[in-house]
Amino acid sequence: MSGYYFHRSDRQLIIVLLIVAVILVALLFITAEGDMSGRVTSVDSTKTDTSFVRSEHRQTKPIYYYDVEKKQPELFYFDPNTADSTQLLRLGLQPWQVRNIYKYRASGGVYRKATDFARLYGLTVKQYRALEPYIRISKDYLPASTLLSNDDTLKRDTLKYPMKISSPETIILNLADTNQLKRVPGIGSWFARAIVRYGERLGGYVNVGQLQEIDDFPIESMKYFVIENPVTVKLNLNKLSINELRKHPYISYYQAKAIVDYRRLYGPLKSLDDLKLHDKFSPEAIGRLLPYVEF
Repeated sequence: MSGYYFHRSDRQLIIVLLIVAVILVALLFITAEGDMSGRVTSVDSTKTDTSFVRSEHRQTKPIYYYDVEKKQPELFYFDPNTADSTQLLRLGLQPWQVRNIYKYRASGGVYRKATDFARLYGLTVKQYRALEPYIRISKDYLPASTLLSNDDTLKRDTLKYPMKISSPETIILNLADTNQLKRVPGIGSWFARAIVRYGERLGGYVNVGQLQEIDDFPIESMKYFVIENPVTVKLNLNKLSINELRKHPYISYYQAKAIVDYRRLYGPLKSLDDLKLHDKFSPEAIGRLLPYVEF
């Protein structure tokens, strides 16, 4: 008998195994198809969700003041006292530098010359050198004193800042007031008042040399003074008390006492010669006192 022969029990076993194998293959195929379908769905879902999230993120992203595109600086004429933020940004300045400029101007700051702009915080030497030729300060922001030499309508305050005289001009010392005295080179307000006060104490100037009796008086200023027709206030040596006599710059306390003692002992003075023998009255003292006394 040729070929293979299986017993009945063997044939049943083989059939069962084949059926199990077919079922397993079918299950594997169904499982694999389900996984592929699920993956495709998941991938598609992921793509859809990601796209939605990105779209939503783009729609809700905040826009800040400094989120501006980097642009090449432009060069044009500008006045830092009046330029607005748009112009300053076009020049290549940073937004925070623009804010500092606005704060400086709001606090009363003024750019009076181009170099004032160099003080801007964060400005580099390269940036300033590039901008300097384009800085134009309006004349409205220049110091008002610059108008004195250009505008005839604004006159110099000759009372506060008198024009000085030059040689050979002179001032009459015994007639001048403080405004006239301040016209003399080297004489300011302080010396002008000192000259007037000392003249009042003397009773009037009789020679220019008396100015040297003022402390620290500038000798070089004396050549600008002259004396004309001097008139002095006279002291009556026979009537004034010690305190009244000693107020004069040329009479000391001891000289005043000597005058009063002479009147008490010998009667009224007739001239200064009556005091020549007193040790307190030298010929120089009598000579400078002579224009200021009477009897």
